[in-house]
Amino acid sequence: MNISSNFDSGKIEVIEALDPQNIQLRIPNDTNSEHFQWFHFRLSGMQEQAVKMTIQNASEASYPEGYQEYYAVASYDREYWFRVPTFYNGKELTIEHTPEFNSVYYAYFAPYTYEQHLDLVHNAQMSQECELVSIGKTVEGKDIDMLIVGEPDENKKKIWVIARQHPGESMAEWFMQGLLGKLLDEDDAVARTLLNKAVFYIVPNMNIDGSIAGNLRVNTKGFNYNREWAEPSIEDSPEVFHVRNLMDEYGCDLNLDIHGDEALPYNFISGIEGIPSFDERLKNLTENFIDTWMATCPDFQDTHGYPKNEPGKGNLAICSKHIGERFKCLSLTIEMPFKDNNDLPEPECGWSPDRSILLGESVLQPIMKVVDHLR
Repeated sequence: MNISSNFDSGKIEVIEALDPQNIQLRIPNDTNSEHFQWFHFRLSGMQEQAVKMTIQNASEASYPEGYQEYYAVASYDREYWFRVPTFYNGKELTIEHTPEFNSVYYAYFAPYTYEQHLDLVHNAQMSQECELVSIGKTVEGKDIDMLIVGEPDENKKKIWVIARQHPGESMAEWFMQGLLGKLLDEDDAVARTLLNKAVFYIVPNMNIDGSIAGNLRVNTKGFNYNREWAEPSIEDSPEVFHVRNLMDEYGCDLNLDIHGDEALPYNFISGIEGIPSFDERLKNLTENFIDTWMATCPDFQDTHGYPKNEPGKGNLAICSKHIGERFKCLSLTIEMPFKDNNDLPEPECGWSPDRSILLGESVLQPIMKVVDHLR
């Protein structure tokens, strides 16, 4: 029996692995941070043998409620990820499984690796509508990739979509894959119409370093990017620094920030009701966006979500709220579940890469609804 995690986004600590029915594990902290939740590891040598793996420190994780009524994902080929029996007793998280093959991967959610990211952005640039640019370097010296989709024109709306500020929320980049696929489809009438009216600035992964490190919330210096927007620095939060500067240069009429939520088993939006500039125009835009998405995509809902901020009480260090206030524009945080969508449950895979891709495709409908009214 062998357990390893020395690969892209791998994260686990083996305490004891002598008895297949008593494998003891722990999740290490994010780099330079007290956060932890994400796990991703490989088990080999246990084909057709029942294993019981216990994560000892689950209750100490950043969001222990994220392990309630949760099922870990597993894969034999790293392409198809399915759910396996998982139990949380308020202290430990236990995964029970009998692998059909000699090697199997387990993870908190289906990973989206750096190689997949590079494939995504380079395949996208093959479209005549898309340009791939490097807007700076991460803390670890990697390129910060941005895609410009559509012909820039000062009369067009400026739409920004960013994802994975929190690197462990890998469903966010699956969402981006779906959005890009539909937006670059030359035969799609909605995409063609939108590109006549808007230019899209798309950053599929805002936290490459943290993603590779297997972090949940922070980059490798321990900074939570979604609390950096008021005062980003090129030393500690370069992705936020460069993106915000480019927003200032190009303008921003709509901002979508794509995330995943550990606890809530639904897709939902967190709005900007608490920013000082929230007014009737932004209220109507928000309602039109949400109502259109619900009408066109049954996977999206507005019953379950975060409490709305009281007027003037929004945290302007958070991306959607900061950008909404900075540009007086519609700016929304989109959240997807790590678990399943309880409105339309799918027990075999739960919320999955494929469903995240489809949700990403579907977001063009509400964008289409509001694009003419963004300014």
